Amino acid sequence: MLFLILSILCSVSVGVLFKIARKYNTSNTQIVAYNYIFALLLCYLSFSPDITAITVAAPWNLYIVIGILLPSIFLFLALSIKHMGIVKTDAAQRLSLFIPILAAWLLFKEDFNILKIISLLIALPALLLILNKPTDKTTNKWIYPAVVLLGFGVIDILFKQIATYTDLPYTTSLFAIFAISLTIMIAVVIYEIIFKKVKLTANNILFGGLVGILNFGNILFYLKAHKEFADNPSTVFAGMNMGVIILGSLIGILIFKEKQSKMNYLGLFLALIAIVLIVISQNSK
Repeated sequence: MLFLILSILCSVSVGVLFKIARKYNTSNTQIVAYNYIFALLLCYLSFSPDITAITVAAPWNLYIVIGILLPSIFLFLALSIKHMGIVKTDAAQRLSLFIPILAAWLLFKEDFNILKIISLLIALPALLLILNKPTDKTTNKWIYPAVVLLGFGVIDILFKQIATYTDLPYTTSLFAIFAISLTIMIAVVIYEIIFKKVKLTANNILFGGLVGILNFGNILFYLKAHKEFADNPSTVFAGMNMGVIILGSLIGILIFKEKQSKMNYLGLFLALIAIVLIVISQNSK
């Protein structure tokens, strides 16, 4: 249970760091770039991936797509936290779990029981209620958490495809993906330095390093939690998603004073119900 709690703390803390970083004149692009430097280093030190085993036969098409999507969605995550807050962003990110479930039904013709159908019917209004925000002289930036939801859902599907490739350990594939993401972000940072005259600052290294450590910690502890609960993976699945929504909501509301309407609270409640139902449905196969 300790690993699950640590994974939840790491996941929510990433959002908290992006929220705090805004006060220190930081660049989200540089933070994400430094994040991958630290994550890549920690991945190498912790998992000792066999880099020489990454051959032409590896699923490079998946590596490249995920390598592009990860930093892109990370930047949208930062924008979503900025414009919509931690509460809505964390909830949208966790509701992304329904994207691969829909894909399993529509694309891979997986059998659906009544609980899965009910959970999906609850998840949609939950999302709409969570993202509902009165537009008081400002534009409702719901598009940012919507992209976060869709992006993380697609990434989840692609990572599941990576897991089916058994010629390479999962952690080696993860190292290759981090390397691609880092390469892309370095190119973006160089572009901003040359054409937008953006300066490299120590603040970005600090926040990027912390985000990278937490980002990697989230993955590491999540994998360890699954190993610890090998006979009951739904415990990790439910605990992680519900834990992030609850803790993220508490931090956003109590610490950062993010205002939520009654509709938003109802949406969060429905989201938790939807997650509980999908976990029960997984166990009732």
